Amino acid sequence: MKAKTAKEAKRLEDIPNIGKSMANDLRLMDIHEPEQLIGKDPYALYDRIGEIMGVRNDPCVCDTMIAAVRFMEGSEALPWWHYTAERKQKLNPD
Repeated sequence: MKAKTAKEAKRLEDIPNIGKSMANDLRLMDIHEPEQLIGKDPYALYDRIGEIMGVRNDPCVCDTMIAAVRFMEGSEALPWWHYTAERKQKLNPD
Protein backbone atom coordinates (compact mmCIF):
# COMPACT_ATOMS: atom_id res chain seq x y z
CA MET A 1 0.00 0.00 0.00
CA LYS A 2 1.44 3.36 -1.03
CA ALA A 3 1.61 6.25 1.41
CA LYS A 4 -1.01 8.98 1.08
CA THR A 5 1.23 11.55 2.79
CA ALA A 6 4.97 11.91 3.25
CA LYS A 7 4.67 11.14 6.96
CA GLU A 8 3.18 7.75 6.12
CA ALA A 9 6.20 6.76 3.98
CA LYS A 10 8.36 4.54 6.18
CA ARG A 11 10.21 2.75 3.37
CA LEU A 12 11.26 4.00 -0.05
CA GLU A 13 8.79 1.57 -1.61
CA ASP A 14 5.96 3.33 0.27
CA ILE A 15 6.45 6.46 -1.87
CA PRO A 16 4.02 6.66 -4.79
CA ASN A 17 5.72 5.82 -8.11
CA ILE A 18 8.65 4.11 -6.36
CA GLY A 19 8.88 0.37 -6.84
CA LYS A 20 11.58 -2.11 -5.97
CA SER A 21 13.89 -1.18 -8.86
CA MET A 22 13.70 2.58 -8.32
CA ALA A 23 14.15 2.08 -4.56
CA ASN A 24 17.30 0.09 -5.29
CA ASP A 25 18.53 2.92 -7.53
CA LEU A 26 17.99 5.38 -4.69
CA ARG A 27 19.90 3.11 -2.33
CA LEU A 28 22.83 3.09 -4.77
CA MET A 29 22.94 6.85 -4.12
CA ASP A 30 22.95 6.31 -0.33
CA ILE A 31 19.30 7.27 0.02
CA HIS A 32 17.82 4.66 2.36
CA GLU A 33 15.00 6.53 4.07
CA PRO A 34 12.17 8.50 2.43
CA GLU A 35 13.03 11.64 4.43
CA GLN A 36 16.43 11.76 2.75
CA LEU A 37 14.72 12.91 -0.45
CA ILE A 38 13.60 16.17 1.15
CA GLY A 39 15.60 19.05 -0.31
CA LYS A 40 17.27 16.92 -2.98
CA ASP A 41 17.52 18.12 -6.57
CA PRO A 42 15.67 15.45 -8.61
CA TYR A 43 17.57 16.41 -11.77
CA ALA A 44 20.87 15.88 -9.96
CA LEU A 45 19.60 12.50 -8.71
CA TYR A 46 18.76 11.54 -12.30
CA ASP A 47 22.23 12.55 -13.48
CA ARG A 48 23.89 10.76 -10.56
CA ILE A 49 22.13 7.43 -11.07
CA GLY A 50 23.15 7.57 -14.72
CA GLU A 51 26.77 8.09 -13.69
CA ILE A 52 26.64 5.24 -11.18
CA MET A 53 25.04 2.84 -13.65
CA GLY A 54 27.11 4.02 -16.60
CA VAL A 55 24.05 4.51 -18.80
CA ARG A 56 21.68 7.27 -19.78
CA ASN A 57 18.37 6.33 -18.20
CA ASP A 58 15.01 6.85 -19.83
CA PRO A 59 13.71 10.37 -19.09
CA CYS A 60 10.76 8.85 -17.20
CA VAL A 61 13.29 8.04 -14.46
CA CYS A 62 13.82 11.78 -14.07
CA ASP A 63 10.06 12.33 -13.91
CA THR A 64 9.86 9.67 -11.21
CA MET A 65 12.63 11.34 -9.22
CA ILE A 66 10.74 14.65 -9.42
CA ALA A 67 7.51 12.97 -8.28
CA ALA A 68 9.23 11.28 -5.33
CA VAL A 69 11.04 14.41 -4.13
CA ARG A 70 7.96 16.58 -4.47
CA PHE A 71 5.82 14.03 -2.61
CA MET A 72 8.29 13.87 0.26
CA GLU A 73 8.34 17.67 0.35
CA GLY A 74 4.58 17.74 0.84
CA SER A 75 2.99 17.65 -2.61
CA GLU A 76 0.07 15.38 -3.26
CA ALA A 77 0.73 11.97 -4.76
CA LEU A 78 0.73 12.48 -8.52
CA PRO A 79 1.67 10.01 -11.25
CA TRP A 80 5.23 10.42 -12.52
CA TRP A 81 4.03 11.53 -15.96
CA HIS A 82 2.50 14.62 -14.37
CA TYR A 83 6.06 15.99 -14.26
CA THR A 84 7.00 15.21 -17.89
CA ALA A 85 6.16 18.71 -19.17
CA GLU A 86 8.18 20.31 -16.36
CA ARG A 87 11.19 18.10 -17.11
CA LYS A 88 10.98 18.85 -20.82
CA GLN A 89 10.80 22.57 -20.13
CA LYS A 90 13.76 22.49 -17.75
CA LEU A 91 16.01 20.26 -19.84
CA ASN A 92 14.93 21.53 -23.29
CA PRO A 93 13.84 25.15 -22.77
CA ASP A 94 13.85 26.00 -26.50
